[in-house]
Amino acid sequence: MRRSTIIETVTVLYIILFLYTAISKIIDYPIFKEQLELSPILSFSAKPVAVLVPVAELIAVIGLMIPRWRLKGHFLSILLMVGFTLYITVLMMISEHLPCSCGGIIGLLSWKQHVILNCLFIGLSVAAIVLQIKQKKEFEKNWEPSYG
Repeated sequence: MRRSTIIETVTVLYIILFLYTAISKIIDYPIFKEQLELSPILSFSAKPVAVLVPVAELIAVIGLMIPRWRLKGHFLSILLMVGFTLYITVLMMISEHLPCSCGGIIGLLSWKQHVILNCLFIGLSVAAIVLQIKQKKEFEKNWEPSYG
């Protein structure tokens, strides 16, 4: 598979994931905020987190959609996914009651499945970042300005 095909596939998967989860959180905002209020970690900041998470997901989508910003979009995506994964992992360690603030069908996953899905997406993002950097270096190496 060509490098650009892999990058585009990972990009589209992330766009779908973040659009889906952001829209689900926005549509079900009261439920999302309520679930965050039940969190032993985020209860004190449920309202700002309930606003910032879907906004960050939508910013990542915009970054991924614009080729010039795509690498930054992948870095933001990996940051979000690592943050979500750490949050889930810590929650699993400290609490028996685990409120799920995920949107839509992703909310049907078990906590272990959440972690597996997140790790899969983190791996995909790392691969896309590495391939994008290689692609950029090759382009710069092969591009030679002509003088005169």
